[in-house]
Amino acid sequence: MSRLRELIAALISVSLLIAPAWSASPTSLGTVVYADRAHMGAGAASVGATVFGGDRLSTEQSGSVQVRAGAARLLLSGASSATFAKDEATPAAILTLGSATFSTANSKAFALHVASAVIRPNTDQPTIGHVTVLGPKELVVRSTRGSLSIAVEDDVRVIAEGTAYRIVLDSPDTAAAPQGPRGAGGKRYGGPPVKAARSRFIWYAIGITTVLTVWALHEALESPDRP
Repeated sequence: MSRLRELIAALISVSLLIAPAWSASPTSLGTVVYADRAHMGAGAASVGATVFGGDRLSTEQSGSVQVRAGAARLLLSGASSATFAKDEATPAAILTLGSATFSTANSKAFALHVASAVIRPNTDQPTIGHVTVLGPKELVVRSTRGSLSIAVEDDVRVIAEGTAYRIVLDSPDTAAAPQGPRGAGGKRYGGPPVKAARSRFIWYAIGITTVLTVWALHEALESPDRP
């Protein structure tokens, strides 16, 4: 009996030693490559910090932070907030405040969530997209390189390169009347709202900023000489 008790005690000791290896560890999603007046959770964000699923990044009014996540980069501008997550095997972030710009090398590199909408690259070509949150159910999405897809449940549409839309996450029957995209960089509306059968949202075509914006985003997100 004494040998049996010793054996049981040994098994319990081994199980306690290896238990940490069995427990789930946080998933690393990316690395901070630039931070200026930015925060990770309650602390300051610093270059080289690892970003895990569930980490919240935010910026002050004149701050910014950029994260490299595999074949994608995400740039948060001033007064913005996003929480990192994972869509199956795809790095993702949930934008809750402000504006975010992302660049990708393929269609599965990154997904950006805003409320019930999911914005991601539409093709495997290099893509740059910009999203601004205007309210709980209102956002502006524009593509400055490549095309984007936006999906709300089974309602999926494509935003072509060089176009921008103000999007209301309601049915067309209850969506607000067209109005200027507050601070979204648009110049004017190009026509009536675009509707689709069984729409989960309604979108309004707006103008897009100049080629200089495209070049600035290209330099910030793709140049090897920049963070």
